[in-house]
Amino acid sequence: MIVALSPAQRGLGCGCSLMEKDIRHPPGADDGGSARPGGPGAEAGGQGFESLDRSKVFVTLGGVMLAMFLGSLDQTVVGTAMPRIIADLGGFDRYTWVTTAYLMTSTSVMPIVGRLTDIYGRKRFYIAGLVIFLLGSALAGLSQTLNQLIIFRAFQGIGGGIMIANAFIVIGDLFPPSERGKYQGLITAVFGLSSIVGPILGGFITDNLSWHWIFYVNLPLGIPVIAAFIRYFPSIRPAMAKHRLDYPGMAVLIACVVCLILGLSWGGVEYEWASAPVIGVLVTAGVLAIVFVLVESQAAEPIMPLSMFGNSVATFSMIAVFFMGMGLFGGIIFIPLFFQGVLGLSATSSGSFLTPMMLGLVVASTLSGQALSRLGGHYRIQALMGLVVMGSGMFLLSRLGADSSRGEAILSIVVMGFGVGMALPLYIIAVQNAVPYRIMGIATSSLQFFRAIGATVGLALFGSMMADRFASKAEKLAPPGVPPGTLSELTHNPEALMDAGALSRLREMFEGLGPDGARMVEELVRALREALALAISDVFVMGLVAVGVAFLMTLFLKEVPLRRSHGRSEAG
Repeated sequence: MIVALSPAQRGLGCGCSLMEKDIRHPPGADDGGSARPGGPGAEAGGQGFESLDRSKVFVTLGGVMLAMFLGSLDQTVVGTAMPRIIADLGGFDRYTWVTTAYLMTSTSVMPIVGRLTDIYGRKRFYIAGLVIFLLGSALAGLSQTLNQLIIFRAFQGIGGGIMIANAFIVIGDLFPPSERGKYQGLITAVFGLSSIVGPILGGFITDNLSWHWIFYVNLPLGIPVIAAFIRYFPSIRPAMAKHRLDYPGMAVLIACVVCLILGLSWGGVEYEWASAPVIGVLVTAGVLAIVFVLVESQAAEPIMPLSMFGNSVATFSMIAVFFMGMGLFGGIIFIPLFFQGVLGLSATSSGSFLTPMMLGLVVASTLSGQALSRLGGHYRIQALMGLVVMGSGMFLLSRLGADSSRGEAILSIVVMGFGVGMALPLYIIAVQNAVPYRIMGIATSSLQFFRAIGATVGLALFGSMMADRFASKAEKLAPPGVPPGTLSELTHNPEALMDAGALSRLREMFEGLGPDGARMVEELVRALREALALAISDVFVMGLVAVGVAFLMTLFLKEVPLRRSHGRSEAG
């Protein structure tokens, strides 16, 4: 699917290189030639290709941004509403599972769909992903128990994974590496924009309607996107050829991810970390990872070509985003819990206070992408700067406590958001610039895969650690005389910290303890808030450690000059 830009095509000013609708390329069309501008094939038109005109390129880009907005809006809406969902359905020990289930399925599908789009084209998978996502949204909204919600979120994650993987791949189809910074920055900015709208919308819907409606809101937004993709999205497909799909590799990959997440989610919550179920599934995940490597080394068309990891830029980028994902999602998921459970804000107020963080992300990602394209493509330096800023924000978050002001909390999340926006788009550009085009889809989706794995591992570990620390600290800080059963119930589901009705019921219950009941319940609530603040602070410390590891990996990232055209072979 590689095509070199002619001088006339570059004169369009958009770096377009996408095939015309339903144009197919011959097998092996991306082999040979040179990856350097000016090298063989750099100025020659690609065989079997036509360039989309500028209007079609930006219609396609607009559709991709709308789909990205839809998928990321769902994440931010759910994050703000989670405390209320837990208060309604119970299951505080599974607080992170609603998000973990989504990440588990979306993570598993990313490399698979990335490879399949390299073989069969992007369009059909993009539309299928949107349909699955909307159906999962409708089912999640109908959930009556937390287990139902977890299952339907897992189904929804299949569609979300397809959508997210394709969004970043399609930017590589539309623009050459030297121009991608501007548009990858826009994609990241769309995530930030949805994160501004999402918490406010989620908080408003939760407070004034019902949390069920945070899922239904996807339907009127998503259906027009599907119609637009059917009508306008170009069918970018290779020539028809027989392929030997790597079904064993797909099965082993999915089983490995499921076992890993089950073990991490059970540990310290459902079972002790040293228990047989936890050790069993984690060992199984490790064995399956080894089996996956063996299967891929023998597969005719592997789902995840091992040769890709021979590229140092790809390898170090994937390790860095793994740890960056741990820190990022640890912050995003637990910040609303801090605002609502510790500072005592409503879901609506909690969402509005996240807005400055995401504004910082939007501004930083846009500026970072522009700077990359205009200032020489120094993605390593810019990524290091972004991680330093992100780490500073995480450090400030770890210093917050029950007595912290709202201003301190807002400053901390703004700094973190700005750092995320600076660094997040750069690794995709680095990897797409370093690998051959024929595996650009799997390379891009693998980067998202490792980021999502990091996020999922981080959520499981951080969630388990938070629940354990919260229970132990609450037991130490609780005033004497609190019935043990009541304290245990509150540490498993501290709805009294986030729901006025639950707090009233708690006060009524303590009135039966005599004249000291009112004083005791106030001391208990204060102790629970302090315990929750300390537990979440420990989560942010672990997030800071993860960002530090990402910084170390980025130090080893080699800077390859960004190409100004699509070469016939982009080996890097």
